[in-house]
Order: sequence, then structure tokens, then C-alpha cells
Amino acid sequence: MKRLSRMMGFFLTLCLAVTATGCSPHSSSNESGASSNESGDKPVVVAATAAPPTLDITQNAAAAIAQVLLYNVYETLTKIDDNGDLKPLLARSWQQSPDGLTYTFHLDPAARFASGAPVDAKAVAASLDNNRRNGIAVTKAQLGSIKTVRVKDSHTVVLNLSHPDNFLLFYLGCSAGVVIDPTVKTDLATHPAGSGPYVVTDFRPGHSVDLASSPQAWHLKPRVSHVQFLYFADPTPETAALMSGDVDILSDLATPQALSRFQDPSRYDVITGTTNYEVVMGMNNQSKALSDKRVRRAIMHAIDRKNLMKAVTNGQGSLIGSMVPPTDPWYEDLAGKLPYDPDQARRLLKEAGYGNGLSLRMRVPTLPYATTSARIISSELKQVGITLVTDELEFPARWLDAVYTRADYDLTIVGHFEPRDIVNWANPDYYWRYDNPQFQKLVTKAMTGPANEVNDTMKQAARILNDDVSGGFLYLMPKTTVTRAGITGLGHNATSLSFDLTGLEDKA
Repeated sequence: MKRLSRMMGFFLTLCLAVTATGCSPHSSSNESGASSNESGDKPVVVAATAAPPTLDITQNAAAAIAQVLLYNVYETLTKIDDNGDLKPLLARSWQQSPDGLTYTFHLDPAARFASGAPVDAKAVAASLDNNRRNGIAVTKAQLGSIKTVRVKDSHTVVLNLSHPDNFLLFYLGCSAGVVIDPTVKTDLATHPAGSGPYVVTDFRPGHSVDLASSPQAWHLKPRVSHVQFLYFADPTPETAALMSGDVDILSDLATPQALSRFQDPSRYDVITGTTNYEVVMGMNNQSKALSDKRVRRAIMHAIDRKNLMKAVTNGQGSLIGSMVPPTDPWYEDLAGKLPYDPDQARRLLKEAGYGNGLSLRMRVPTLPYATTSARIISSELKQVGITLVTDELEFPARWLDAVYTRADYDLTIVGHFEPRDIVNWANPDYYWRYDNPQFQKLVTKAMTGPANEVNDTMKQAARILNDDVSGGFLYLMPKTTVTRAGITGLGHNATSLSFDLTGLEDKA
């Protein structure tokens, strides 16, 4: 499991980075701050709650960076579409060798960087080599199977792997696979250099990022020439800004309870879909009581997850039974496997030796969904004889230290929105401290075995997590985008970290 363990443990940082940014005291505004562009037309303004601390996507895991740049400014060999499927982007086709150790990518000869330089094999090879050698930990892990990157000709790149990797094509469509213009010597923290349909024209940290259509847009010409991402530290003024007309799009409605304000179809469009954002009640599997599956099962039977989701997300989202969203190809609905049944919870606790009661520590981050969920769950567990001593830990520093790093907790609640994050359960050192050799073998087989067996193998792995009650799989956060009427072309689902603008159109 040594190689597999290197693939794990890095992914929560994506969740932490974006959530921490969204809750940090960045400057906010109830005015758009949008300025007219050179041609005088007003930009389409996208409101968001998480501001990127930098624009260097190669050196920072904050998901807010990828939200703006991935597919819009930077492109990749493959692209994850709205359904979670892989599509060609910079690579118009590719082949895999029978032994799974070689990938050959054929680049689209029309591809150009914003500078006008071609996106050729040398540029792709330079980017992938830099990303896998000098990138952040998550990037190094995702590209860790690559042994060499070879330029075959000007439009053909060959990747030689140290071992088969059935997830590599997916990771190449993520931030790890961005291709950067090697001819432009700028500070990527403020001036990204990509081949996407947009370029960054202004970056005001904590406030906004301005985009304009690239003069070298090669495979599609943006229908909206100027877009501004405008950041709000508080969802209340963000919502008010759409209602007043100061912004045009709420990238993700932060307060589902506000949805009722946007029901007039003559003024607004509401786009609903799914995400990768699993809200999980982590259970420390090394805790004395929680090392007993009967106790873990009892806890889940004691929680009315449908009622919990209604209270936290206004009923938006979906229940889950494992670490798999509906857009993953191995999804299977397991949400009903542990139904709300307080009597069964009491029986299991008695059987496990806790008929006279049990006390556990619930240590949650100071994030609204986590603290609200903890209060509701504490009340429900009390009804079956479990007392929770709840500790709200400042996020991210204290929670990261106590829970994520030292596993000094019994229960916690945090959201994981990284794509394909089920693999984290194969790392026994991850903060859940879950160690199941059968699950680990299945994940290894899925990643390195026959490609045509991946989905069936991952389904088996997901079922193990459910049956073993490795953690408390609560619900999947909803994806709710609200726009003013006339805005079209946005995706429904959050299958990658990108807020994809490539289909955006303003018909107003």
C-alpha cells in the first residue's frame, strides 16, 4: 500500500482551502465593483464566496483558483464534462498500450496560447514535467504514476508510466494537468498564461478577478466578452446583489433558504444539479467505542438524515450511503441501507455493552453546516443514550491540528468535495484511521488493474464502506446556481472544480 498511500491524504486540503477562504475576513461588497471594459460593454458579474489567495494554480490547492481558471484560462489534455465524462480538449485523441504503461496523446494543431504561441508537444511536456516535479502535493500524487514524458513529434506526446493508472486520464483533466505557456515569463500568481478562451485582465485579491475573451481563442469564441468574479465574505449581501442587479450570477447559492426569493422566472433562472461535495461525519475508527461496528451502525440508525438535510440545506441535495456522488461512473444508491431506526440503535448499543449510555467527543470546525449538523445530531443521539460533548474548533488551524493531524476526536463533521475522493479511505493514516485490507486491495485493483473492471471494482469498494459503516455518510451538498433571466449555457453539476464559462451566453 506504500504507493497507494502516497496518492491519499492530500485531497482534503482542497476542501479546507476553499472553505477557509470563503469564511475568512476578505473584503466584501454589496456593490458589483464592475467597471466598463475598453469597448464600453458591461461585464457579466459572477458572485462567489471563496476568493482565490493567488492565481498560481501550480502552487496552491485553493479550489477558488481552479473555479476561475480551469477550462476558462488554462486548458488540459482531457476535460471533465458536466456529466462527469472525459472529453478531448487539447488532445483530440489518445491511445493506451495493452499493458497500460504507455499513453500517446495527439494534440489539436489549432491550439494556441493567448500569446499566440502554439500549444505543441514541447509545451505540454514542459508543463507536465514541471507539475509532477515541482507542483503541490496533490498534483505530485495525481501524476505520480508518470515515469517519463516524451515528445514524439510537434503534436504527439507520449507518457510512460511506472505502473498502470486507470485514474490518470481523469487527473489530467484536473488542475494537475494544466498546460502553461512556456514562452511567457510572468508571475503566474497574478498573470496566468494559458490557452483557454479567456485571459485575466485584472486581479484584486479578496475582491475580484476580471476576465476578457482571448484574442487567440482557438476552438470557441466566447459569446460573453467580459466576465468578472466578484467575492463576498457573507452570503447575505451576495444574495442582495443579485436581487438589486449588481451581479448577474450566484455561482453557488450559499444559503439554500434564500431560494424562495428567486422563483420569478421572468427575473431569474435557477439551475440545480449535483456536486462531489460529500458531508461526512467522520468516526475515529481507533476510538475504543467506535472500533466496534455495532456502535458505528447504532449511531447511523439514530440519525434522521433526511430531516438533517432539510434543516441544513433546506432539503436541497441528496442522501448518500458511501463516498460516491451520482456523477461517478461507479455510483450505486446505498442511501437506504442504514435507515432511521432509533429502536435498532438502542438494541445495537446494548449488544455492544453500552446499554447504560455512552459519551463521545464531537469536535467540529466552525463552519455553519458543521455546527448546525452537530447540534441536530447531538439531540438525536441523546434519545438513544449517547451523550456528545461538542467542541467547536476554530477553522482551519485548530481543527486541522486536533482532528486532521492528531486524530484527537471521536466524531467530527466536514465536507469533502474533491473528485474521486473515495480513495482516501484506503489510507489507514488518514484522519478517519480506517484500516480495511479488503477495501485497500479493491482500490489498488481499480487503479492499476484491467480498465474494463474499474467500475465493478469500485462499486464493491463503495459497498464495503457502507456495510462497514466506516464513517457517517450524511448527504451530498446541492449545486444551485441562480442567474438573472437571459443568462444561459452554464452547467448543472459540479463534476470538477471549474466554474465553466465556455458555454456562457447573455441573451438579455
